Amino acid sequence: MKTIGLIGGTSWISTVEYYRIINQLTNERLGGLNSAKILLYSINFEDFKPPSDPNGWGPVVETLTGIARRLEHAGADCLLLCANTPHMAAAGVQKNIRIPLIHIAEVTSQEIAKQKLSTVGLLGTKYTMELPFFKTKLLEHNICPLVPGDKERIDINASIYGELGKGVFKPETKEKYLRIIEDLKKKGAQGVILACTEIPLLLKQSDCDIPVFDTTAIHARSAVDFALSDEQMKN
Repeated sequence: MKTIGLIGGTSWISTVEYYRIINQLTNERLGGLNSAKILLYSINFEDFKPPSDPNGWGPVVETLTGIARRLEHAGADCLLLCANTPHMAAAGVQKNIRIPLIHIAEVTSQEIAKQKLSTVGLLGTKYTMELPFFKTKLLEHNICPLVPGDKERIDINASIYGELGKGVFKPETKEKYLRIIEDLKKKGAQGVILACTEIPLLLKQSDCDIPVFDTTAIHARSAVDFALSDEQMKN
């Protein structure tokens, strides 16, 4: 079994989900009392304030690279950034480490491609919805991303930082998301990406009548696939 390196705390709410899903899937596949080998570095989210200007991400890349190197030196065999927005810095981090950084947008795009969907809604922070780092991965797989309008993007971003990241999940916020998804569906969305790792704590597949892509679950599962690849070859 390989060791999974996690950079979490963005927010701690969703990092708990990463830890739970990774260990649960590992135990389901191996049985007994097996659990995952994990190295976790949890940052203080208050100190982590992504700049709106993509040109200002240099310090973020440096910070995440330093943490990634510490996890690599401690024995991690792969790395996960436990949130969507930090993947703005993923390419810069990957250049400075030898272990693979499993990109959340890449594995999500692969999952969507398996279902042969060509157009999907994209919900997340304003950075994820407006900057190209996630959309580019989708386009590389011939998947067209649709994002909500200006007001809806502001509302979603405010709910993520003001509610979901603090563990606050309001029924009225859920209804707002569902209205936004319905609007995206009318515009041609065949599915919707929950591209903020807290959104799946608010919305589930059972709430929607189109496929929902939970980036937290997809990302965590890809880490388990990587970590257990040698075990599966033995079997």
